[in-house]
Amino acid sequence: MKKVSLSGSPRANVGSKDASLLRKAERIPCVVYGTGEQIHFSVKEIDLKKIIWNPEVFNVELNIDGKTFSTIVKDVQFHPVTDRLVHVDFLSVVPGKPFKVKLPVRITGTAEGVKKGGKLIQNFRKMLVWGTIDKMPDAIEVNVDALEIGSMIRVKDVALEGIKLLEAPEAVIAAVKVTRNVAAEEETKAAAPATPAAAAATPAAAKPEAKK
Repeated sequence: MKKVSLSGSPRANVGSKDASLLRKAERIPCVVYGTGEQIHFSVKEIDLKKIIWNPEVFNVELNIDGKTFSTIVKDVQFHPVTDRLVHVDFLSVVPGKPFKVKLPVRITGTAEGVKKGGKLIQNFRKMLVWGTIDKMPDAIEVNVDALEIGSMIRVKDVALEGIKLLEAPEAVIAAVKVTRNVAAEEETKAAAPATPAAAAATPAAAKPEAKK
């Protein structure tokens, strides 16, 4: 998992009034837990945006008042009207101790079915996994090269070393579906009249004998 560094300042007071003042100063109230106690701090809004508005998931190295914590973003709260960041929760991660996190799904390759006119459908943008930080990948890569029209890749078909996928095993991650154009072509082929050569190869029906 990729690492990024973030600096935070301890919060002297914890409450809605203090949080409101921080936001006016373009700082976002945050908390890190999993260390034995909750640590309340604030981070520059512009620095947090680089992490939160990124499709990647990072191992965030937090530096708070000289202390360093290895963390991941666990929860993000946005303003319901403006979509501005309101609060961010971080989870402290310890080497060898498993945790849950949602990783992005990265589709690789070009499906055979797409080359034949099908459409690739991706049902997961992120998937919930369980594992330790040392085994955690940047993303879940799913290769679709072998997918034909009508075929699919399910959660149970993907294996990651040291990582457990927590989504339903039968859930479909990616599939290639037939498009209207391909379906119309198949119907046209099925309804097309036999060619003259094919007709000639077909034995003519026996004529009834003339009555004597």
